Amino acid sequence: MTPAVNAAKRAKIEFNLHQYEHDPDTNNYGNEAVEALGLCSDRVFKTLVADLAGELVVAVVPVACQLNLKALAKAMGAKKATMADITKAERSSGYVAGGISPLGQRKALRTCIDNTAFGFDSIFVSAGRRGLEIELTACDLQQLTRATSAAIADR
Repeated sequence: MTPAVNAAKRAKIEFNLHQYEHDPDTNNYGNEAVEALGLCSDRVFKTLVADLAGELVVAVVPVACQLNLKALAKAMGAKKATMADITKAERSSGYVAGGISPLGQRKALRTCIDNTAFGFDSIFVSAGRRGLEIELTACDLQQLTRATSAAIADR
């Protein structure tokens, strides 16, 4: 089990795990999950780590969208946001890129979930490794990560 799955178990929330064979030649991990599991790309969310002038934060946005860094900065009360260095994101989260989960991170970071997540009965996020997704409600994800929500995705 991954730290993300263990966090969900400890919280005693309802969740489902979905596993698929990860192709080591792909680097578009979100689309790989969408295709392998036959899901709508609006319902599968990617976990991105951003940098707010030295503070790492997590953004959870649909795979079908791009993160709006200006909107994230505003939602988190910062002047500017940039994408975090991958090495720093991996070190902080304890996960490898493409498998970073918003749950069970080594160091809990402030998190913002795109508000479209709350329009679905359940959403999918990485369960802590490539080829493994956890399905849960956006409300449970928000509670477990103490996240805020805002319109942070560009379609």
